[in-house]
Amino acid sequence: MRTTFMANESNIERKWYVVDAADVPLGRLSTVVASILRGKNKPTYTPHVDTGDHVIVVNASEVKLTGKKASDKIYSRHSGHPGGLKQVSAGTMRAQKPERLIETSIKGMLPHNALGRKQLKKLHVFAGPEHNNQAQQPEVLDITNLI
Repeated sequence: MRTTFMANESNIERKWYVVDAADVPLGRLSTVVASILRGKNKPTYTPHVDTGDHVIVVNASEVKLTGKKASDKIYSRHSGHPGGLKQVSAGTMRAQKPERLIETSIKGMLPHNALGRKQLKKLHVFAGPEHNNQAQQPEVLDITNLI
């Protein structure tokens, strides 16, 4: 009798990937990175286990926003106090905090529970071309052929 394979912490192998976000549309980048963080690119994918890999995104400040998203797409947050609504456009966020723009986009594509929060911790976003994870020997992942 055959049994279904279920991944657990003892048989998960994690890799590190570097993704260059320069001139890549935000949504296309986010879907590929979210899939890798979840582990859907592996044959050992198990929905209730964090089987994903670490992803380093560089050049976040050069990500492409197509159409009129730079001016029309609005990100909102609320402090919980009266009059505490803060809104910022995607173009302004890309100029001021490009890391947050990519993190927010990818966070929305992960499960909204404890598993998703654990998977999001494996995302490392940097505004420029330099990152501080050379010790992990990350592989360069060309996402232009994955889109």
